Amino acid sequence: MIKKKKKAKVKVKKKTKKTTKKKSVNKQTKQTKKQKKKQQKQTAKKTKKKTETTKKRKKEKEPKITSKLIEEAIAEVAGADVVPLVKILKNKSNISEFKLAEGIKKEINVTRNMLYRLYNHNLVSFTRKKDKKKGWYIYYWTFNQKRVKDLVKKLKKTKLERLEERLKREKSGQFYICPNNCMRLDFEQAHDFNFRCPECGSLLEVEDNKEKIEKLEEEIKTLKKEIKNL
Repeated sequence: MIKKKKKAKVKVKKKTKKTTKKKSVNKQTKQTKKQKKKQQKQTAKKTKKKTETTKKRKKEKEPKITSKLIEEAIAEVAGADVVPLVKILKNKSNISEFKLAEGIKKEINVTRNMLYRLYNHNLVSFTRKKDKKKGWYIYYWTFNQKRVKDLVKKLKKTKLERLEERLKREKSGQFYICPNNCMRLDFEQAHDFNFRCPECGSLLEVEDNKEKIEKLEEEIKTLKKEIKNL
């Protein structure tokens, strides 16, 4: 009987060893699961930060067509007098030409002339409705915001071409200036006047145009960046 009891004790010990092994395995699996979850959270945070930074960079790269740029572009193609009209039209649609004339305090014919100038550059669109009482057509105008970006880009490209042509001329040519700052002449012009100022008669001096060239190069560089970002 005593021997049997000893065997039973041994069996109990074996069972306890197995249960402790199982418990330790379970703990390890739980720990690995926790670690995996932590890693997943960390990777998710990292990817979120990356997407946020890329979005910010994209926003920074996106060109900002400011009100000043719009006004400058419109003044160049349609005239400075049209700018107050565009300020009323901007971010609105289907505005009566009579309301526009009232807004800028101009006669209807003058307002129409301004609108036609904008229309020639595809900066505005219109719809017309017949007045049932009076029998004539009233025109309703909308500003074309999308077209402005193309216009700004086109004008900047034209400016760039002019600057590059000027830089080429400055680098290749030789220029003469009057000591009294009357005028600036190229070699052919200076030769025609026997290298004397046609205004005051002073002897012309050879100009050092190094600063002019550097300034033009800087302008071209910044303009190219602006065009690239548009």
